Amino acid sequence: MSSQKVAVLHPAVSFSLTQTLVSQLNLCRNPFTKLQEQLIITVLGASGDLAKKLVYPALWDAYRFDSLPEDTRILGYARSKLSHEDLVERFKPQLKVNGDDDEKKRDSFLESLDYIHGQYDEAKSFKKLNEHIESMSQAKTVNRMFYIALPPSVYKDVTEQLSNHCQAKSGFTRVVVEKPFGKDLESYQDLNAHMSNLFAEDQIYRIDHYLGKEMVQNLLALRFANRVFEPSWNRHHVACVMLTMKEDFGTQGRGGYFDEFGIIRDVMQNHLLQMLTLCAMEKPVSTGPDDIRDEKTKVLRCIKPLKIEDTVLGQFVGNPEGESEESRKGYTDEEDVPNDSNTPTFATAVFHIENDRWEGVPFIIRCGKALNEKKAELRVQFRSVPADIFGNSTRNELVLRVQPDEAIYLKVLVKEPGASSEVAQTDLDLSYKCRFGEQRIPSAYERLIVSAIKGNSANFVRSDELEQAWRIFTPILHDIDAGKVKPKTYKFGSRGPSEADDLVKKHNFSYAAYEWSQCHDQCK
Repeated sequence: MSSQKVAVLHPAVSFSLTQTLVSQLNLCRNPFTKLQEQLIITVLGASGDLAKKLVYPALWDAYRFDSLPEDTRILGYARSKLSHEDLVERFKPQLKVNGDDDEKKRDSFLESLDYIHGQYDEAKSFKKLNEHIESMSQAKTVNRMFYIALPPSVYKDVTEQLSNHCQAKSGFTRVVVEKPFGKDLESYQDLNAHMSNLFAEDQIYRIDHYLGKEMVQNLLALRFANRVFEPSWNRHHVACVMLTMKEDFGTQGRGGYFDEFGIIRDVMQNHLLQMLTLCAMEKPVSTGPDDIRDEKTKVLRCIKPLKIEDTVLGQFVGNPEGESEESRKGYTDEEDVPNDSNTPTFATAVFHIENDRWEGVPFIIRCGKALNEKKAELRVQFRSVPADIFGNSTRNELVLRVQPDEAIYLKVLVKEPGASSEVAQTDLDLSYKCRFGEQRIPSAYERLIVSAIKGNSANFVRSDELEQAWRIFTPILHDIDAGKVKPKTYKFGSRGPSEADDLVKKHNFSYAAYEWSQCHDQCK
């Protein structure tokens, strides 16, 4: 149809938010004022994959770009007996460098790493850990940060031992905890009560790495630094909102872990729900941590528990025509996954926020593994033009592309060039590669680790936020665990179950033929 034609128009548009974004990116070069006291960072679970692939590389980047306090020591702790040579061999391939100077700095970073082994549930091991930390410095004030890169099964033991034996005598003590924070409302409340008896809320940093991603952080700037968007950011102008996180691979050897949690616990209850709250929240009093988290929690309180009829669950099966060996295998073919597993690897869910701003606007979350592409994005789809004089005009959409290739673009209609009076869809595009070139964007983990060092908890999850999140999901999670909800099957490499598209269309999301492309001439 004529309204579906794509105009080859890619203007180098600068939104009014550009100055704000430039300011934010400039902060990345030296984002935090340095602490003057010594800091000792202890990574518990230093021999694990999380530490190797994410935590230590993030600490390295913070070190090489001078975002750590000058007097910072990094100590690893795990059950494995590792020598310093073992540490270097383990971490060196994971630490990226750019040139000879970086290589020298990396060698210095690796040389400075320390390590001690011990158990996670015995007092004498943590007394030994405390003695080792004390031996690392004779400074008057020594701050301590503990990064728990461990399975949830040992959270209670480890936090109890840290509280009893390893808190700083002078300076702060902070504990960074990885998700998942429980499996449902009851288990979360139990874990939270345990940790609250050991540490104050301002000592606990519950990390959700999506809150450290550049485009997720830009949601606040986009909404509240630009007058052009706020008047239309409500039920009178927005038809629906869709949040998507798609992965084009399976569980990649994590079948046993994933089967215990499933796609809802893995990404929907945390990453995507956090994005929803940032999109839907009211303007906070300030950018202070509690002001932001107060508004996010208010949004969650307005959402009723998820119902089965508002969801479509899926589980991938092998694609006989797949190009790779992985794609020809189904979820239950994965190692450590039972043949009769009921765990969903795909979910689409519709949420309704019952407040004055969003009453009647569906918020749709889609996420899944083994799909046709890898991407994460937020789409705000505006209502159709009333009394459309051009006939069948497609809707405007504001899209925040979180990954890959960070971008913000607005899908609009323009007149086709030449004598035609028909309209075609194009975009006003702020692609980061085009606009900001080679400016460095810190990884989510680097940004959040340095934020925790500085005591900035705005991008960490508060206890009442988590309680509300679990309240929303717990009923349907219990139904899934009890086998009351059976996932639909979908082929590896597809869009997911067709029933999910039917649910989305039922809730007023309109698909258009136009697809955004970042391959503009000015980017080449």
